Amino acid sequence: MNFNLTRIAPTPSGFLHLGNAYSFLKTKALAEKHGTKILLRVDDLDRERYRQEYVQDIFDTLDFLEIKIDQGPKNLKEFETEWSQVHRMEKYKEALTQLESNKKVFACDCSRKKIQQLDPSGYYLGQCLERRLLLDKPEVAWRIDTSEADFIPYTEFPDQQKSALIPQDTAFYTVRKKDGLPAYHLTSLVDDLQFGVDLIVRGNDLHASTLAQLDLARILGVSQFEKITFHHHAIIRGPKQEKLSKSDGSTSIQYLRKQGKKLEDILYLFGPFGD
Repeated sequence: MNFNLTRIAPTPSGFLHLGNAYSFLKTKALAEKHGTKILLRVDDLDRERYRQEYVQDIFDTLDFLEIKIDQGPKNLKEFETEWSQVHRMEKYKEALTQLESNKKVFACDCSRKKIQQLDPSGYYLGQCLERRLLLDKPEVAWRIDTSEADFIPYTEFPDQQKSALIPQDTAFYTVRKKDGLPAYHLTSLVDDLQFGVDLIVRGNDLHASTLAQLDLARILGVSQFEKITFHHHAIIRGPKQEKLSKSDGSTSIQYLRKQGKKLEDILYLFGPFGD
């Protein structure tokens, strides 16, 4: 089994942690086993949290983990001048225009607080569908109506055919944020298609994202995305079984490097990567 291209796609919103390192090394192991090239794609459209030092930390972490990047930026300057998502904004706008023209999106002005008030679960259940807010109204997000979404088929690594429904916490997912910028599901889909990714390695906490992006690909009529193989790996948790966070400095790779830890120490923590 051969794949052409996989990707490492961190977000520069904090210093990378052990969970990121685990996913990166899992990607590296699968790429080496299957003769697959690795793309570095930095998801930097969260401009409020973007910091240059976080991008530099990505390069430092990849060097520390001895991961060779075959495609993508080699340093901070190259990233900002050539590879930032801001340079692909027209591609994202084209997809948003298609969704608007085909009447596949609805406007929502709900805040997180209001969503919690509307339903104790905290899940957004499409309350704005019947309000028919104008899409060009200030401070509205664009969402996809998933109320009639069916089981979504996909290929789980290595070649297992599966299907699942979009879970409640991802239903009516956002494709454009209130600030007018395209949202993660749309940018990730557009980027993977543009670069020709055919193997996506991600934590199983992003399984719902896989389903949302496959649903969005169906709506946009891009069947190529449906041919991608997905590997959803276990995620690394803290001592109390909590999900690791970039705000938890003690698990950051930067902190561990400064403590004198080596790649061998990280590999010992994780154990074998065989699949």
